Amino acid sequence: VQLQASGGGLVQAGGSLRLSCAASGRTFTTYNMGWFRQPPGKERELVAVISSGGTTYYTDSVKGRFTISRDNAKNTVYLQMNSLNSEDTAVYYCAADPSSRWYYTPRYQSEYDYWGQGTQVTVSS
Repeated sequence: VQLQASGGGLVQAGGSLRLSCAASGRTFTTYNMGWFRQPPGKERELVAVISSGGTTYYTDSVKGRFTISRDNAKNTVYLQMNSLNSEDTAVYYCAADPSSRWYYTPRYQSEYDYWGQGTQVTVSS
Protein backbone atom coordinates (compact mmCIF):
# COMPACT_ATOMS: atom_id res chain seq x y z
CA VAL A 1 0.00 0.00 0.00
CA GLN A 2 1.32 3.41 -0.93
CA LEU A 3 -0.17 6.64 0.38
CA GLN A 4 0.31 10.04 -1.24
CA ALA A 5 -0.74 13.07 0.77
CA SER A 6 -1.27 16.46 -0.83
CA GLY A 7 -3.04 19.77 -0.35
CA GLY A 8 -0.91 21.44 2.28
CA GLY A 9 0.26 25.01 2.05
CA LEU A 10 0.34 28.42 3.64
CA VAL A 11 -2.95 29.90 4.79
CA GLN A 12 -3.99 32.81 6.97
CA ALA A 13 -5.62 32.24 10.31
CA GLY A 14 -9.33 31.65 9.87
CA GLY A 15 -8.81 30.15 6.44
CA SER A 16 -9.41 26.68 5.10
CA LEU A 17 -7.49 23.88 3.40
CA ARG A 18 -8.43 20.44 2.17
CA LEU A 19 -5.90 17.68 2.39
CA SER A 20 -6.11 14.59 0.22
CA CYS A 21 -4.53 11.18 0.61
CA ALA A 22 -4.58 8.85 -2.37
CA ALA A 23 -4.02 5.18 -1.69
CA SER A 24 -2.90 2.38 -3.93
CA GLY A 25 -4.29 -1.10 -3.62
CA ARG A 26 -7.52 -2.85 -4.45
CA THR A 27 -8.81 -3.16 -0.91
CA PHE A 28 -8.98 0.50 0.09
CA THR A 29 -12.59 0.01 1.15
CA THR A 30 -11.42 -2.22 4.00
CA TYR A 31 -8.84 0.24 5.35
CA ASN A 32 -9.39 2.37 8.40
CA MET A 33 -7.75 5.70 7.57
CA GLY A 34 -6.26 8.28 9.87
CA TRP A 35 -4.77 11.73 9.74
CA PHE A 36 -1.98 12.61 12.13
CA ARG A 37 0.09 15.76 12.50
CA GLN A 38 3.43 16.74 13.93
CA PRO A 39 3.74 20.36 15.05
CA PRO A 40 7.24 21.91 15.11
CA GLY A 41 9.24 20.53 18.01
CA LYS A 42 6.46 18.24 19.16
CA GLU A 43 5.50 14.61 18.80
CA ARG A 44 3.14 13.33 16.16
CA GLU A 45 -0.48 13.28 17.28
CA LEU A 46 -3.79 11.93 16.07
CA VAL A 47 -6.12 14.35 14.31
CA ALA A 48 -8.99 12.32 12.87
CA VAL A 49 -9.94 8.80 11.86
CA ILE A 50 -12.52 7.32 9.52
CA SER A 51 -13.24 3.62 9.64
CA SER A 52 -13.96 1.44 6.65
CA GLY A 53 -17.59 1.56 7.71
CA GLY A 54 -17.65 5.36 7.91
CA THR A 55 -17.37 5.86 11.66
CA THR A 56 -15.36 8.96 12.50
CA TYR A 57 -13.32 10.17 15.43
CA TYR A 58 -11.76 13.59 16.05
CA THR A 59 -9.34 14.81 18.62
CA ASP A 60 -10.90 17.49 20.81
CA SER A 61 -8.89 20.38 19.42
CA VAL A 62 -10.29 19.96 15.88
CA LYS A 63 -13.90 19.01 16.63
CA GLY A 64 -16.30 21.27 14.80
CA ARG A 65 -13.55 22.62 12.53
CA PHE A 66 -12.17 19.58 10.68
CA THR A 67 -14.05 16.94 8.71
CA ILE A 68 -12.64 13.63 7.58
CA SER A 69 -14.26 11.84 4.66
CA ARG A 70 -13.48 9.18 2.12
CA ASP A 71 -14.28 8.43 -1.50
CA ASN A 72 -13.83 4.72 -2.00
CA ALA A 73 -14.30 5.02 -5.76
CA LYS A 74 -11.21 7.24 -5.86
CA ASN A 75 -9.24 5.42 -3.14
CA THR A 76 -8.90 8.75 -1.40
CA VAL A 77 -9.43 10.13 2.08
CA TYR A 78 -9.85 13.84 2.73
CA LEU A 79 -9.39 16.20 5.63
CA GLN A 80 -11.33 19.44 5.30
CA MET A 81 -9.84 21.97 7.68
CA ASN A 82 -11.74 25.15 8.49
CA SER A 83 -11.15 28.01 10.93
CA LEU A 84 -7.45 27.26 10.98
CA ASN A 85 -5.26 28.78 13.65
CA SER A 86 -1.55 28.86 14.38
CA GLU A 87 -1.78 25.75 16.53
CA ASP A 88 -2.76 23.77 13.45
CA THR A 89 0.65 24.42 11.89
CA ALA A 90 2.24 21.01 11.41
CA VAL A 91 3.26 18.34 8.97
CA TYR A 92 0.16 16.27 8.30
CA TYR A 93 0.39 12.54 7.63
CA CYS A 94 -2.19 10.07 6.45
CA ALA A 95 -2.04 6.47 7.55
CA ALA A 96 -3.81 3.22 6.80
CA ASP A 97 -4.87 0.38 9.05
CA PRO A 98 -5.69 -2.57 6.79
CA SER A 99 -7.17 -4.69 9.54
CA SER A 100 -10.69 -4.78 8.00
CA ARG A 101 -12.36 -3.88 11.30
CA TRP A 102 -15.42 -2.31 9.85
CA TYR A 103 -16.43 0.26 12.47
CA TYR A 104 -13.18 0.54 14.38
CA THR A 105 -11.40 3.87 14.65
CA PRO A 106 -7.78 3.16 15.57
CA ARG A 107 -6.34 5.84 17.84
CA TYR A 108 -2.70 4.76 18.22
CA GLN A 109 0.08 5.14 15.69
CA SER A 110 1.16 1.54 16.24
CA GLU A 111 -2.17 0.38 14.82
CA TYR A 112 -1.35 1.79 11.40
CA ASP A 113 0.79 -0.21 9.01
CA TYR A 114 1.20 2.30 6.20
CA TRP A 115 2.08 5.99 6.19
CA GLY A 116 2.17 8.76 3.63
CA GLN A 117 5.07 11.13 3.23
CA GLY A 118 3.49 14.13 4.96
CA THR A 119 2.31 17.51 3.73
CA GLN A 120 3.16 20.80 5.40
CA VAL A 121 0.39 23.07 6.66
CA THR A 122 1.43 26.51 7.86
CA VAL A 123 -1.08 28.92 9.35
CA SER A 124 0.00 32.53 9.57
CA SER A 125 -1.48 34.79 12.22
